Amino acid sequence: QVHLVGSGGGLVQPGGSLRLSCAASGLTEAHYAIAWFRQAPGKEREGVACITSSDGSTNYGGSVMGRFTISRDNVQNTVYLQMNSLEPEDTAVYYCTVDIGYGFYSGCEFYYEYDYWGQGTQVTVSS
Repeated sequence: QVHLVGSGGGLVQPGGSLRLSCAASGLTEAHYAIAWFRQAPGKEREGVACITSSDGSTNYGGSVMGRFTISRDNVQNTVYLQMNSLEPEDTAVYYCTVDIGYGFYSGCEFYYEYDYWGQGTQVTVSS
């Protein structure tokens, strides 16, 4: 059974930074994609960033491009989301999730039917 634990959320002032972590256990497949989504109250869930285990390809949502960076530690089975220049609009619950495929991932997308989800971590950007 795959288990994801997201952590690192908190309260930060506008312009500040946070780093989220997603620790994955039970992943036995060589090829998968891990993504971060977020959902703010009253808004639809939004894809933030994703990364593949196959070759480290990344993809970002338009609202975070240039401010957020996703990275991975394949040895620790952990994915990080470095969030810089945070804005109040970034306030949301952030969830990590994994899509487990059966072949090499040449990229990742947010429309996948992701298989497992973490519990979410709250990020609040406010002065």
